[in-house]
Amino acid sequence: MPTPLDILAVAAHRDDVEQTCGGTLLKMAQRGRRTGILDLTQGEMGTRGTAEDRAREAAEGAKILCVSWREALDIPDGRVENTWENRLKVARVIRQQRPRVVILPYWKGRHPDHYTASVLGYEACFLAGLAKLDFSAAVPAAGGSSAPLRAGRPQDSRQDAGATNLAPHRPFKIIYAMLYYDIRPTFVVDITEQFETRLQSLMAYKSQFADQEAGKAIFPAEAEIRSRVEAMARYYGMLAGVTYAEPFLQKEVGLVDDLLAIPVKSI
Repeated sequence: MPTPLDILAVAAHRDDVEQTCGGTLLKMAQRGRRTGILDLTQGEMGTRGTAEDRAREAAEGAKILCVSWREALDIPDGRVENTWENRLKVARVIRQQRPRVVILPYWKGRHPDHYTASVLGYEACFLAGLAKLDFSAAVPAAGGSSAPLRAGRPQDSRQDAGATNLAPHRPFKIIYAMLYYDIRPTFVVDITEQFETRLQSLMAYKSQFADQEAGKAIFPAEAEIRSRVEAMARYYGMLAGVTYAEPFLQKEVGLVDDLLAIPVKSI
């Protein structure tokens, strides 16, 4: 069994994490936490670049963000669906990597892959904790291969199926990266010191963000990317009195032990 991850970010596409929570992952890695990224697709349907391009760029982005582990599943790009097979693939990764915190995309958004990844990720986290769930009919879920995976069928989770050698695991905390959805965050993470490196990790995706004819009408010009990314980070930083920040949402009520230790002043 690998050393458990402290934090695992799950996203639909390679570069989604760099855009929404890359600074937070870098900050946690700099504090000695083991971080990881699970990309559900390989990016084969993107207007720009190929799956091979995206794989090379994702490896470079992971290196810049100092993540300990990154893999991509074979779920079809543009067709992320919350199916039993896909839940098993993600649940297997949850059991293998055993993260304490999982970061998911916000459950609303423009791209169907993004909001489906949110629900799929949550249900997979629940599934991974079922002691009698049997993965014996499913091959390993991650590895970046474009070959189809053979996934278990519903009968694999019969109560008499027995436990797999991957022990049940559920993350303690699930939070949602919601940078591109207009809703007030539960909290923000100060990434002032990580901002430049986070931007570097995003620009590692040259197939996506370098100026080119393909997708010219829908992609921002390369010269504008920094100002756009900076404007968003400054806005969320302003909410908490720091220079740059990334926003997150949690469904649970927060718990405070010491009123004098609550950060961010009121007036």
